[in-house]
Amino acid sequence: MITKRLRVGVIGVGYVAKNNYLPVLAQTEDIEFVGIMAKNYENAVRAGKSFGAAQAVDSIEKLVDLGLDCAFVLTPKQVHAEQVTFLLNHGVDTFCEKPMATTLRDAAALTELTEKTGRKLMIGFNRRYAPVITAAKEALDDGVPDVIIAQKNRPQTEYHATLENAVHMVDLMRYFCGEAADVKAISKYTDRDYETFTTAQIRFESGSSGILIADRSAGQWEESIEMHGGNRTILVHMPESVTVVDDRQRHTTELTPLAMGWAKSEDKLGFSYAVRHFFDCIREDKLPLTSPQDSFKTHELLNRVLLSAGLPAME
Repeated sequence: MITKRLRVGVIGVGYVAKNNYLPVLAQTEDIEFVGIMAKNYENAVRAGKSFGAAQAVDSIEKLVDLGLDCAFVLTPKQVHAEQVTFLLNHGVDTFCEKPMATTLRDAAALTELTEKTGRKLMIGFNRRYAPVITAAKEALDDGVPDVIIAQKNRPQTEYHATLENAVHMVDLMRYFCGEAADVKAISKYTDRDYETFTTAQIRFESGSSGILIADRSAGQWEESIEMHGGNRTILVHMPESVTVVDDRQRHTTELTPLAMGWAKSEDKLGFSYAVRHFFDCIREDKLPLTSPQDSFKTHELLNRVLLSAGLPAME
């Protein structure tokens, strides 16, 4: 059986695109990488030559005119809603980096638009697709933890730091525990747009209790998930290892040795698996794991954290 080669376009040639997505697309055999777009045409040309795009363009209209089956929106979050709306309205299935929009209103509108147009939209919560998270989910065996502690810490703050980075941990907490019943958060800041840290305690409808830690004054980037319940502990140290502990043994799996030392960041952090999932969902007409309907709930929960912490909300 011959599988149709999907005609793929990409919008955005920044750090995230060049380090996490374009290398994956360049090595994917069952697609045609027909076009790449950037506001700066020369940047699009350089990226296209480096990663095998057939054509470089400087507008979304020109990109769609290439006859796309699907597109990747890898641009700054401020333009996600506008670009995704254009693509969906022109019949193009779309993969959008997180967050799907900067406001809940725009996120809701995108969700409704997928239902109206019948097009696929997948949000790039790549951590869900990371091998260590997949292993942790399997170790839970369809259960939920009693307690989850999720941390994403980095050395320096940035504009709306909690929205920019803690959203991954909020999404994973939902993935493991379900929907939130109650949220209490605190934050430290001199300028509300550049917080130093945010912490939150979240009570889930499933009975789980979660602690979110998002510190921007740490020594290094650090990401981890710690879960306890049923006399078992699951420890995830992103992106490399997962440890399962019970009353008889402690078993740790590390990815790099399994890949004979060649484990790549796009694999370990889940980007390559997310891309593959997107293509499979298009071909098999399936709803993505990180659909707009599901991802909107993550945005809603993050908004509750921001409001409780006294930070600018997604409103």
